[in-house]
Amino acid sequence: MIKRYGIFLIGLTFMSLGIVLIIKSALGTSPISSVPYVLSLALPFTVGQFNFAVSSLMFILQPIILRNKFEWVQILQVPMTFIFCAFIDLFMYIFSWLHPQAYYQHILVLLIGCICMGIGVTCQLLGRVVMLPGEGLVNAIATHWKLDFGKIKVIFDWSLVAMAAVISLYYFGTIEGIREGTLVSAFATGMLVKFFMNMLLKIRIKRIGKLRQQCRINKLKSNEN
Repeated sequence: MIKRYGIFLIGLTFMSLGIVLIIKSALGTSPISSVPYVLSLALPFTVGQFNFAVSSLMFILQPIILRNKFEWVQILQVPMTFIFCAFIDLFMYIFSWLHPQAYYQHILVLLIGCICMGIGVTCQLLGRVVMLPGEGLVNAIATHWKLDFGKIKVIFDWSLVAMAAVISLYYFGTIEGIREGTLVSAFATGMLVKFFMNMLLKIRIKRIGKLRQQCRINKLKSNEN
């Protein structure tokens, strides 16, 4: 259990770092953080603070939707989200100096951010502790109405992007924080998670093969003796 929570916390660290690097690429932000980021541009609160507020709302909606099917272990989403949002603000402070100039530098920072996001989501899946409120709300909707999680996740993410665009138009009269990087991060993160999971599966299969081979060798030696 300690190991699983450790892996999950590593995942939160990489995911928050990924979100910050995608923001610092100045090519948009990830769909899940689009609303908090746009709000942070318009109002005197940080990305992490708005992320916690939005995530808290997503958490509150879960027991309302699931009712008696809600698993109360998921209340751990709240402290995990607090840590996650604190990491976001910490990395925003650490990388406050990062301002890419040339377009290839923007792309490089964006791709590094996507890789960090991919690693973070993979670690969260491996930890198998709790979901963050974004995924938790999607899971609640999919479970209650018996819908496909993947399809609801796509609709949910792009609904957040649309909401962020409306908020941006309201405050600035133009769209801020949503650019080509938002599209890239949306598709690249899923592909990277699939790649990392397949890579870990191959390593595990290879390791099991070596263990079986070693067992056979040990058995032969035992028979010889």
